[in-house]
Amino acid sequence: MADTAVVVDVPRKSRNNGRKALKQKNPSSSSPSLSTNEANILAQKLSQQLSPTQAPSPMKSDPSKENHDGLSQPLKGKAAGKGKQSKKSFEKDLQEMQDMLQKLRIEKEKTEELLKEKDEMLKMKDEEIENKGKEQEKLQMELKKLQKMKEFKPNMKFAISMNKGGGFEKKRPSPPYILWCKDQWKEIKKENPEADFKEVSNILGAKWKTIMAEEKKPYEEIYRAEKEVYLQAIAKEKRETEAMKLFEDEHKQKTAMELLEQYLQFKEEAEKETKKKTKKERDPLKPKQPMSAFFLFSNERRAALLADNGNKNVLEAAKIAGEEWKNMTAEQKKPYEEIAKKNKEKYMEEMEVYKQKKEEEALNVKKQEEEMMKLQKQEALQLLKKKEKTDHIIKKTKEKRQQKKQQNSDPNKPKKPASSFLLFSKEARKTLVQERQGINNSTLNALISVKWKELSEEERDVWNAKASEAMEVYKKQMEQYNKSAEEEQQH
Repeated sequence: MADTAVVVDVPRKSRNNGRKALKQKNPSSSSPSLSTNEANILAQKLSQQLSPTQAPSPMKSDPSKENHDGLSQPLKGKAAGKGKQSKKSFEKDLQEMQDMLQKLRIEKEKTEELLKEKDEMLKMKDEEIENKGKEQEKLQMELKKLQKMKEFKPNMKFAISMNKGGGFEKKRPSPPYILWCKDQWKEIKKENPEADFKEVSNILGAKWKTIMAEEKKPYEEIYRAEKEVYLQAIAKEKRETEAMKLFEDEHKQKTAMELLEQYLQFKEEAEKETKKKTKKERDPLKPKQPMSAFFLFSNERRAALLADNGNKNVLEAAKIAGEEWKNMTAEQKKPYEEIAKKNKEKYMEEMEVYKQKKEEEALNVKKQEEEMMKLQKQEALQLLKKKEKTDHIIKKTKEKRQQKKQQNSDPNKPKKPASSFLLFSKEARKTLVQERQGINNSTLNALISVKWKELSEEERDVWNAKASEAMEVYKKQMEQYNKSAEEEQQH
């Protein structure tokens, strides 16, 4: 028994996924395989004989179970690893999807903003186009007016200016020296044939100085006569030119007035024509008038009539529709009339609302104007109050100054004496008034000043002495007055 050894055959997977029972083989003998119970008994015996280190574990008592557990453990580990990997990949995909959604949201917001901006730009462009259209219409109207104004042709004759060319045609008369030179030129030229113009003129000038007055007299008389004729002609021409100028001015004024009247008349006619042609601008808020029953019917029938009659004119289609409408019975017309009635009722309601809005707008405008007037009145009243205050302050200050002056002006205070000139003027005035009755003050003052200037130093000294005496008396009086004032203040 000691020499015997137990060999355990480990089962392997077959192609049919089946398992074979464990067999105990004896290498020394070629005996058949033992049963399971016998094998277990032999194993127990061997375990008793073997050492504890060599003893098999109790788990190995059931080799089939051990084999099953060993195979199932790696499968479970693989499944758990795959589950973890799939979970991680799912979380990763979810995160990526969330990021993508966030990006899409941001892009959507950006596109919405861009669309809004584009809509605003389109609105602005539409408004600009409308404004440009209105401006073009205005310009076209003005252009039409100007073209119409070009057709203006006045029915009148303009004044012809009579004053052609500047200055007077008549020449000035030559003086006596030149007349004498004309007579003497040939003689002096014969005497001095080689002399030039300058030398001849010098000789004539020297000779004219030596001529007596009697010889010059006939030339002077000729000059005077020619001068009188020339002056008369000039005066006549001046008078004629002034008269013609006045005539031209009057004629110009008349023609201008006639031209203005014709132009205004033409302008009125042109404006009437343009008003007839141009339509009034319609209020966009005002509701449109509803169509009548006939127009509803004709609009409904127009397309069919045009298609049936081979695209005839609209006028012909309208005529046919009118004839059909006439031939229709009351029952056939009834639906169109009901629609027209409903539309009219709706239009009347909308018109009432529109009128109320217009009235409210007018009232609001009126209220705003009244408020503005109130504000303006308040501002005006405030300004008036300020002005009254300033006037009152100025008045009070003036009154205070006058009161101070009255308080300061003591009746007991001695007055300043008159100067030497004033003393002289008093006496001189009396004498001059007696001598020249009814004389003016200005002439009196002038005469007094002249007399004062004509006085000698001795006479002035007399008046200066009188003024100095009066000044000394004034100084003494002022000393006494100041002393009395100080005593009163002390008491």
